[in-house]
Amino acid sequence: MAHIFCIANQKGGVGKTTTTVNLSAGLAKVGQRVLMVDLDPQGNATMGAGIDKRQLGRSVYNVLLGDATVAEARVHTGKLSESGCAFDVLGANRELSGAEVELVPLARREMRLRAALATVEADYDFVLIDCPPSLSLLTLNGLCSAHGVIVPMQCEYFALEGLADLVHTIRQVHANLNRDLQLIGLLRVMFDPRITLQQQVSEQIKQRFGDKVFNTVIPRNVRLAEAPSYGLPGVVFDPAAKGSLAFVAFAEEMVARAQSKPTAAPSATPMPTA
Repeated sequence: MAHIFCIANQKGGVGKTTTTVNLSAGLAKVGQRVLMVDLDPQGNATMGAGIDKRQLGRSVYNVLLGDATVAEARVHTGKLSESGCAFDVLGANRELSGAEVELVPLARREMRLRAALATVEADYDFVLIDCPPSLSLLTLNGLCSAHGVIVPMQCEYFALEGLADLVHTIRQVHANLNRDLQLIGLLRVMFDPRITLQQQVSEQIKQRFGDKVFNTVIPRNVRLAEAPSYGLPGVVFDPAAKGSLAFVAFAEEMVARAQSKPTAAPSATPMPTA
């Protein structure tokens, strides 16, 4: 069974899309079968994976409305094959912005993505879902589909405030809609060890959340920021860059965690307080 994870944070600009794209490529690089789902109408994850969102025949929008299956709408990142980082993409474009309104009258509107992914779950080891920064019906579909949430966050004090809100949201979804949902872990991103404040906040995060904090830390890296303009994940654009190496290490850590802790409901793993 595939491990289905949302990459989410209710605070914008924290590297959710960068994390989703590069973790997808990193997991593929270490031999995993990966599907990346773009749930953001901006379609940045789609473009960052090398798929032109303007050329999509079918997208996640069609899947949510029942006009297409995941198997019909997914696209393979063929140009990443030479690097060994190819994966499948269920892409998004501006059409998705209309889904919020069109989903409202539909039955089980928050479970549409979950039902769609169930038909292809056996095809993958990991399914990664890039969520919008707001708590919308699209984000709710992602959370209801997932076994857990990976939270990329900067080591800044305002990030801690947003984290408390997100943990509350996860608890609510777990209690009312998806008993499988749990907080998988916190990923420290855009980290600069030269900044004392970031070191202090990093220590606070580790003290508060313990083993829910991933060991891997993603450094602030210019090459990761440049990669999307070339339509490539950073892991492919510059494999030797510090940020790229960190994402491959993160992928290896994710695989190790998945193998040691099979997907299970969080009733067996209490969710930490924020």
